[in-house]
Amino acid sequence: MTGPTRSWLLPMRARDTAEPHRVSTPLELFFDLCFVVAVAQAAAPLHHSIAEDHLLPGLRGYLMVFFAIWWAWMNFTWFASAYDTDDDVYRITTFVQIAGALVLAAGVGPAFEDNDFRVITIGYVIMRLALVAQWLRASRSDRPRRDVALRYALGVTVVQLLWILRLWAPESWPVLPVFLVLVLADIAVPIWAERAAGGPTTYHPHHIAERYGLFTIIVLGESVASATVAFRGALDEGSHYTSVLLRLAVAGLIVVFALWWLYFDRSAHALLITMRASIRWGYGHYFIFASAAAVGAGLGVAVDHATHHAEISSTLTGYAIAVPVAVYLFFVWLLHVRPHQTGPMLFAFPVAAVLALLTPLTHASLELLAVLLVLLVAINSTVGRRVPDRVG
Repeated sequence: MTGPTRSWLLPMRARDTAEPHRVSTPLELFFDLCFVVAVAQAAAPLHHSIAEDHLLPGLRGYLMVFFAIWWAWMNFTWFASAYDTDDDVYRITTFVQIAGALVLAAGVGPAFEDNDFRVITIGYVIMRLALVAQWLRASRSDRPRRDVALRYALGVTVVQLLWILRLWAPESWPVLPVFLVLVLADIAVPIWAERAAGGPTTYHPHHIAERYGLFTIIVLGESVASATVAFRGALDEGSHYTSVLLRLAVAGLIVVFALWWLYFDRSAHALLITMRASIRWGYGHYFIFASAAAVGAGLGVAVDHATHHAEISSTLTGYAIAVPVAVYLFFVWLLHVRPHQTGPMLFAFPVAAVLALLTPLTHASLELLAVLLVLLVAINSTVGRRVPDRVG
C-alpha cells in the first residue's frame, strides 16, 4: 500500500486558532536546526572579542547579527502558525529561507572582523523575500485577511530594499544609527500590517508557545556545545587545568540547567490572548534568545581565563556570564512571571538579576552564580507555586 499523494500547491487558507494537537512540524524543527548554525556563528566571535578585550565592538556586532537571525526566525514562526499548508511549494519556499540563514551564517566572520555586512545582508534579504512570496500566496487564498497579507508583503519588500540600499551608503554614515532606523522599520511592519481590515492573523497560541520554547532549548543547547568545545580545547593543553575546568564545567552546567528550568516553569500560551500582548511577548524574546546564546560565549571566556588565554581581568570574565544571565532573568520575569505572579514572589527574579551582577566581585563568581540560580529555582518551585496565577 502507498500513502496519500502529496499536493504540489494547495490553497493557503488560515488555520484554526483552536486546532487540537497543533504541534511543531518536522519542517519547523529542521528550520530551527539550520538556524542554530547561524546562532553558533554569532556566539563564537563574541566569545573571542570579549576574551581579547574588544568588548564593545564584539557586543555591537553580536547584537546586530543576532537581530537578523531572530527576526527572520520569528517572522517565519508566526506565519507558519497561521498558514502552514505543508504543500510542495511551501516546503521549497521554506528551504530558500533556510538557505538564506546559511548565507547569513557565512557572513558573520566578515561582519565581526571587517565590519563588512554585505554577505549577512544578502542572506537576510533572501530569507525575508522568500517570506514575501508566502504572504502573496496567503493574500490570494485567505480573502478575509487579504489586506493584512498584502501589507506584510509590501512592508517587508520596502524594508528589504532599504537594507540593500544601505550597502551603498557613504562610509561617512554612522553604522549603528542607520542600522537602528532600519530595525525600527522592520519591527514596525507587523504592527502596521495586523491593523488592516480582517486582522489579526490566526496564529495558534499553543503552537507559538511551543515553537518559542523549542528555540529556547536549542539556543541553550548551543551554549552547552560552545562551552564543551572550549573545555575540550583547554584539556588538550594539559592535565594541570583539570581541577579548575571541572569546577567551571559543573557550575556552568548548573547555570544552563537552571535557566532552562526557570523558562519552562510556567506555560506561556495563556498570555497570548491579544495581538498586542503577543507582539510584546514575541519581541521581548529577542533578549531571552540573545542572552541565552551569550551565556555560552561567556563560559568560553571563563575557560580562556582559567587557562591564561584571556586578556581581561577575572572581574570582567565574571561579567561575561553574569550580564547575560541577569538579562535572561529579567526578561523571563517580564514576559513569563510578572503576568502570573502576585505578592512578594513577584520581586524574586529582579532581585536575583541584581545579585547576579554582584557575583563577579567575588573570587568564585561562576560557582556563586550557580548557587544563586539554584536558590531561585527552589524558591520559584515552592513558594512561587503557592500563589494563584493571575491568568489561566
